[in-house]
Amino acid sequence: MSDFKLSASLKGHDDDVRSVAYPEPNFVVSASRDATVRLWKLLDPKPPSYDSTISSHTDAFVNAVSYFQPTSQYPDGLIVSGGKNTIIEVKQPGKSTEDNADALLLGHDHNVCSLDISQEGGWIVSGSWDSSARIWRLGKWECDGILEGHQGSVWAVLAYDRNTIITGMSKGARILQVTLLRTIRGTNDVVRALCRCPENHPSGGQFASAGNDGVIRFWTLDGRQVNQLNGHESFIYSIAVLPTGEVVSSGEDRTVRIWRGGECVQTITHPAISVWSVAVCAANGDIVSGASDRLVRIFTRDPKRYANEETLKEFEDAVKGSAIPQQQVGGVNKEKLPGPEFLQMKSGTKEGQVAMIREDNGSVTAHQWSMTQQKWISVGTVVDAVGSSGKKQEYLGQDYDYVFDVDIEDGKPPLKLPYNLSQNPYEAATKFIQDNELPIGYLDQVANFITTNTKGATLGQGSQPEPPSTSDPWGQENRYRPGEATSASASSLPPLRPKVLPQTSYLSITTASLNTIHRKIGEINTQLIKEGHKDGALNPPELQTLASVIQFLESHPPSSAKPTALEPDALELIIKLTTAWPPQHRIPGLDLLRLVAAATPSLASYKNSHDQTIVSILEESGVFSDTQRPNNMMLAIRTFANMFSTDKGAELADAQFDTIISNLINQATKITTNRNLTISITTLYINYAVLLTTTATPDRKGSPASIERGRILLKDLVDVISRVSDSEALYRALVAAGTLLTIGPDVKVAAKQEYGIEAVLKLAEQKTKEPRIKGVVGEIRELLP
Repeated sequence: MSDFKLSASLKGHDDDVRSVAYPEPNFVVSASRDATVRLWKLLDPKPPSYDSTISSHTDAFVNAVSYFQPTSQYPDGLIVSGGKNTIIEVKQPGKSTEDNADALLLGHDHNVCSLDISQEGGWIVSGSWDSSARIWRLGKWECDGILEGHQGSVWAVLAYDRNTIITGMSKGARILQVTLLRTIRGTNDVVRALCRCPENHPSGGQFASAGNDGVIRFWTLDGRQVNQLNGHESFIYSIAVLPTGEVVSSGEDRTVRIWRGGECVQTITHPAISVWSVAVCAANGDIVSGASDRLVRIFTRDPKRYANEETLKEFEDAVKGSAIPQQQVGGVNKEKLPGPEFLQMKSGTKEGQVAMIREDNGSVTAHQWSMTQQKWISVGTVVDAVGSSGKKQEYLGQDYDYVFDVDIEDGKPPLKLPYNLSQNPYEAATKFIQDNELPIGYLDQVANFITTNTKGATLGQGSQPEPPSTSDPWGQENRYRPGEATSASASSLPPLRPKVLPQTSYLSITTASLNTIHRKIGEINTQLIKEGHKDGALNPPELQTLASVIQFLESHPPSSAKPTALEPDALELIIKLTTAWPPQHRIPGLDLLRLVAAATPSLASYKNSHDQTIVSILEESGVFSDTQRPNNMMLAIRTFANMFSTDKGAELADAQFDTIISNLINQATKITTNRNLTISITTLYINYAVLLTTTATPDRKGSPASIERGRILLKDLVDVISRVSDSEALYRALVAAGTLLTIGPDVKVAAKQEYGIEAVLKLAEQKTKEPRIKGVVGEIRELLP
């Protein structure tokens, strides 16, 4: 049987491709951290070329995608996707990003990381970081069942048959029907991938699992392990089965591997750090992969579908030119490595065997043995700090001295932290936290990680730089420093956890990709013109104004010391995008609005021809009554939170307290199962708490008006704390509540006697074991009478 060769490289995504599906020979579906789902349709079979269209564009990473085969109701099938915003979107492939989804499945409290479909059963199963799997019935579009009791995140789900679901989690897998049948403890590590084996599979198994230990295991449904495959050198992220019965796997060791019987018969190395996903086309036996270099690749055994020579050469050169982090290959003693002559004199003993070679110029290259070709294939250059070859490491199209793997939580995949020696460690850490939407409490820890792992190399701005102000600082000196997180040694942490209450500085949420927002508005505008909505579309002068707004935000970030005014026509353009465009198209405009709110006081000072402020404008736009679009509501609330970044904005928020909190936020809290929405609400409450307790206005603190507002906010926060399970939302709600207690004894008594805060604090401690939660709960208890 011939080897797989590249058929096509599909370029279009702007970030890691996290999941792929290959339903039919003529199209592929991919999901990415760039917040899009793309549909790739075959245009020309020889050489293969594909057209790309964006099927879905959300506001957060998309981690999983699957495909429901055509039915009488949906003759083109359905694309099912889910990710960081907790929403599962179901959409026909013929629809554009501007079209409404056929269904939005709401219920998960955290990141949706896995999806599978039972075609015969007519249902979808999803897995999430909230430690549950959920079943959703086709056409009914409501949660039909919740599978709870997992230890940690549900990393993988498998619809084994119409009655059986298998889930992968930390330290094992579970087999479920209506109730749990059994838990399999065949591994002490995280299970990230599952696949069904065909009947009479040579392994003797009925399904396979793989994960962090780099081993593929085969199981029967009664929980017996009958076989296993060893060969991957790091995490395995995805597995699938070919029509031939061969197994395909991909992982953190940069490879896709083909397994026949009990051995690896082919290793396909990618010019990427992680190969996140692999899928098989049942009709023709081709393979598709998604990787951290933002590319989707198709591989085939059929010479008729091979890529042209230029594309094949480009892929081969990219693999050869890869920079392999030394941590992936272990310690390398250059003095004991053989020279290039080894490659001519010695043959490998198994598929995928790696040989390290000391080149004449002193660099170390890696070569992989191909059993079918009977030769060593260059797969990259091994680099350490700046690289033994002097080359830098490439990540997302840029060169860096380092690309670290950072483990933020046990059982969750490492995040990529790029770093150049010319950078300030705190600036790099801040960007890393913002890009991955992590709690700002990790700032010191990540910066210490960088400093420690660069081993004293000369840094751009001194070896002990002062941390710059951030968009979400938890108040510089009062910032929480996590004392027991897993990614830093105890010696790098302060001996005592500084107090965080009361919070004394405002927070903002300003992480964004301006290029993505600009591009998305342009795509929607073109669509509106094609559909005949020229009156609502932007004309050429307005497009120029939009470009100037993007330029303004690039040159005046929210952290600017001296906020600058933005012209009224620019504000009116943004308001047009957020109120006049159809609700399904408003996300990029609302994204711009919340960034402008943090960058300039102009938005807070703006009034339209009806003498309405931005608060009244958003209220009338319907964004807070449209419960089917929680992301629109979330961005509007972020706008209110970000207004506190300027004095004018804080004054407006103060003056509009009753409207914002009593009228608008009251509507939003009805759908607070959405994680990002809840974090936005609790951030806004923190800012109001700071406003009511700040020492800058001592006449307010303890006044009857402040006490009454504090009681209103505290009552809402107690309700939020009792209902949410997400640790970041919980922490922010606790910080807001604790800060409000410092208003005075009246608020403390109300918290204890009217709102039952002691019972709520106990419940919060039971929800998570995070030290920061326990710490702030302890501080709140100290404040109570």
